[in-house]
Amino acid sequence: MDVFSDSANIDTYVTGFLWILKLTAAATVGALVLGVLLAGMRVSPIPVLRGFGTAWVNTFRNTPLTLIVFFCYFGLYSALSLELSDDIDTNNYWLGVIGLSVYTAAFVCEAIRSGINTVPVGQAEAARAIGMSFIQTLTLIVLPQAGRAVVAPLGSIFIALAKNATIVGTIGLMESSSAMKELINANGDAVFPIFFVFAGTFAIFLIPTGYAFGWLANRLAVKR
Repeated sequence: MDVFSDSANIDTYVTGFLWILKLTAAATVGALVLGVLLAGMRVSPIPVLRGFGTAWVNTFRNTPLTLIVFFCYFGLYSALSLELSDDIDTNNYWLGVIGLSVYTAAFVCEAIRSGINTVPVGQAEAARAIGMSFIQTLTLIVLPQAGRAVVAPLGSIFIALAKNATIVGTIGLMESSSAMKELINANGDAVFPIFFVFAGTFAIFLIPTGYAFGWLANRLAVKR
């Protein structure tokens, strides 16, 4: 553990995980918002919207996340000159957030759609009978009930997102996997301590998070 007695190594370690936390937080918000919109499209009475939602889900669920992140960097940034910040790390961060969000939104969409399917059809029919529009029915009646049924699946998706965030290191962001690689390259005799510290940090954060989502899912579950 001598490797972590060096303040420079500790700074590398902390910086790596701070980027992971920032990526996870921003991409979670982006994926949730986009996922809800896509789920609404998937159950929409408008064929064009249903087709768009289906195409999005099928495309991104079956495309490796690494390719999506590479496209954000080489396609949006290098080819199309999409520059989101003058700082290279911040720019790579936002490109990573875009890639993580559009990829994870496909899984969020399907989780929410499965929750929508658990809501009795009579709820929507009653809403339409009193003159509510599709959007009103979806946002005021269906989604609040569906949300109670998808807490656990969404928890699993967002835990996977936190681990997937390490892929953003492939486009140059010094997140945890890149920090771990740098420390191993500089301290080849401490591979196992470095690995266990990084793996243990993920476990310390994600295991309680999984239990928290499980507890929340049980608390919000509809008693039948």
